[in-house]
Amino acid sequence: MQSKDFRAGEVILINKPLTWTSFQVVNKMKWLIKNHPSLFADGKGVQPKIGHAGTLDPLATGLLIVCTGKQTKNIEQYQAQEKEYTGTFHIGATTPCYDLEKEIDAHYPTSHITKELIYAVAAGFTGKQQQTPPLFSAIKIGGRRAYDIARAGETAEIKSKEIDITEFEITRIALPEVDFRVVCSKGTYIRSLARDFGLALNSGGHLTALCRTRIGTYKLGDAISIEDFEKTLININN
Repeated sequence: MQSKDFRAGEVILINKPLTWTSFQVVNKMKWLIKNHPSLFADGKGVQPKIGHAGTLDPLATGLLIVCTGKQTKNIEQYQAQEKEYTGTFHIGATTPCYDLEKEIDAHYPTSHITKELIYAVAAGFTGKQQQTPPLFSAIKIGGRRAYDIARAGETAEIKSKEIDITEFEITRIALPEVDFRVVCSKGTYIRSLARDFGLALNSGGHLTALCRTRIGTYKLGDAISIEDFEKTLININN
């Protein structure tokens, strides 16, 4: 197989596995590249830069764009592109972090919820709107990560920001589960959407499954697993 030039820059599409953080994916790939027997046999001793474009939560799967070398300069460009997700909301219950990383903290009625109401509420979420990110997130507040503040049992005010949801399709209704497909702008928190969707139904909601299927023109179908990436390196010949 033709050699990869990780210093000059590569764009690698990875299918992030469940429970892995985006940081763990990057660290694993960096370790694999660093310890390859021939990629750095030139004696330069300088490892390539490596980073990802757009963080995925540990309980999310799907497309992660990983850039190396000079391609890391384009990370912001990739992050700014439109994104597509599929997933599942659980209606009638909430968690502090809006997904399954924390246990359910409250239950809400769902007997009034009909399919017609669900479709109508979903339609109301399309377009530009203000969204408040979760406290359990990587957003910085006064120099501290929001999740550090939350884990310390403290509270903080997080400012809302404008997002744009261009498509919000309900693909399955089997209450308390509602499956969806969303196309949205950079900075959209699907966990916050789960919370807001539950509130709009006069109930509660949290996210139980999430998969990023597209970033701009890059598709999950073209991504490889960490295991396949490792096999690719094994087959590289300089």
